[in-house]
Amino acid sequence: MKTLLTTLLLFIPAFVFAEDKAKHVKADEAAKIIAEGKVAIIDVRTADEFKDGHIKGAKNIDIMANDFETQLAKLDKTQPTLVHCQSGGRSTRALKTFEKLGFEHLIHLDEGFAGWEAAGKPVEK
Repeated sequence: MKTLLTTLLLFIPAFVFAEDKAKHVKADEAAKIIAEGKVAIIDVRTADEFKDGHIKGAKNIDIMANDFETQLAKLDKTQPTLVHCQSGGRSTRALKTFEKLGFEHLIHLDEGFAGWEAAGKPVEK
């Protein structure tokens, strides 16, 4: 019984904390990807945060909105998609929904919009 319990405890974290399938990048690499012009940029922050500043070309779909999944479902799932929030927490949670909906090529801006700004990247208001 003890061996079974030990075995289960060793495997549970793998299921609970399974990694997402997104490519994780920092601001410099994200800027290069965006410059190629072949990526959809999805900002999952609130509308007020978005209005205060965002990455040029980003589409704002608030992760806290009741229709978040419905709005994502309308997007092209075959297009590379860069996902971000303010610091990376909400967008990391959002990746599960993107994956559930069948998005094929996800890119996550790990330090979020804060990292983008800190790296001196351009901000649109």
